[in-house]
Amino acid sequence: QVQLVESGGGLVQAGGSLRLSCAASGRAISTYAMGWFRQAPGKEREFVASISRTGSSTKYAVFVKGRFIVSRENAKNTVYLQMNSLKPEDTAVYDCAADPNAWTMGSRSIPTTTGEYDYWGQGTQVTVSS
Repeated sequence: QVQLVESGGGLVQAGGSLRLSCAASGRAISTYAMGWFRQAPGKEREFVASISRTGSSTKYAVFVKGRFIVSRENAKNTVYLQMNSLKPEDTAVYDCAADPNAWTMGSRSIPTTTGEYDYWGQGTQVTVSS
């Protein structure tokens, strides 16, 4: 079992930046692919970004590409989501997730669906004001 705790959310003005952190405990996540998802009120949970085990590959939802950067520091057992040029539409609860079954490379190295992830954090609220 691995526990994930997100932090870094808050209230920010449009155009501002936040860096979300996801600290893992219980076991190392160096062999896990990690993902970020978000859910806004009245909307389905949606994929934001994912990163492969070593950080060599990343994938982004089209609506955040160019604004967000996902990264990881396996030595710190932590993943990050740097969020720049935030928009009111980015307002949501952001949640990180871990996929222990991910491959190092290939089609399952950067999962994009909720069903591929086994462990989830509690979420952190991001609110972007206009």
